[in-house]
Amino acid sequence: MELNIQNLSKTYPNGTKALSNINLTIKDGMFGLLGPNGAGKSTLMRTIATLQEPDTGSIQLDDIDVLAEPMQLRKVLGYLPQSFGVYPNLSADHLLNYFARLKGLSGKADRAKMVDYVLELTNLTQFRNRNVSAFSGGMRQRFGIAQLLLNDPKLIIVDEPTAGLDPAERHRFLNILRSLGEDRIVIFSTHIVDDVKELCIDMAILNKGELLLNETPQSAVGALQGKIWKKNIAEEELPAHESQYNIISSGFGANNQLFIRVLSDQDLSDNNFEQVASALDDVYFTQLNSLQTI
Repeated sequence: MELNIQNLSKTYPNGTKALSNINLTIKDGMFGLLGPNGAGKSTLMRTIATLQEPDTGSIQLDDIDVLAEPMQLRKVLGYLPQSFGVYPNLSADHLLNYFARLKGLSGKADRAKMVDYVLELTNLTQFRNRNVSAFSGGMRQRFGIAQLLLNDPKLIIVDEPTAGLDPAERHRFLNILRSLGEDRIVIFSTHIVDDVKELCIDMAILNKGELLLNETPQSAVGALQGKIWKKNIAEEELPAHESQYNIISSGFGANNQLFIRVLSDQDLSDNNFEQVASALDDVYFTQLNSLQTI
């Protein structure tokens, strides 16, 4: 399948420009949409999912004109928003059967088979009789994946799904997404760079409604090889280095030592810099910094 987004723009009534002429082509596999909070990621996700309309532009999923035929899109869509509620005091099994009926699985045997399948896929079989309202955050997210799979969607959209999960739950959730991306389009919106690095075969970086980059993670990282330099400095030296170098990120390493990562085509080894391998974090911060300097 192929999802084509052309010239998509959206400005809210308060003047916020959430999307500015977005053009993307997304094919089968895991597609990562990276950006900080407020970048426009959720607006783009909701627009693709036909939950809101853009001001201008078009969206095409194979032969479906998404904006003109929203019901056709919803038949093949699985959507997990950033936050979702559940009915209190209802078990996972009860809710999944209810959602399956809403999605057209009227036959009891077929419905039972599908519910069993999605519970097994999301590692929730042993919890099928537990109330979903009592689930942990990670279990709720896995239940969200289970319910969106009931109609065997060809397009899956998940918005910030790992935010707030502990490392073990995050790992379980990412493994489920990885298995889903083998034969369908999965759009994975996040501000966590490591999630995209672990999962995605293609990605885009969005900020302030602008599309900053659309490349594979490997090619984006490769374009910065030989250009990233690292140096440990005293905190009082930071302002002087900021005025002299293109610092893309900083942090504290061993012994609480401040380090900076700098983007430069020039050899900085004479200034006590060490050349280091580029990483997806460097791509992300470089793109965000480039927009800030415009």
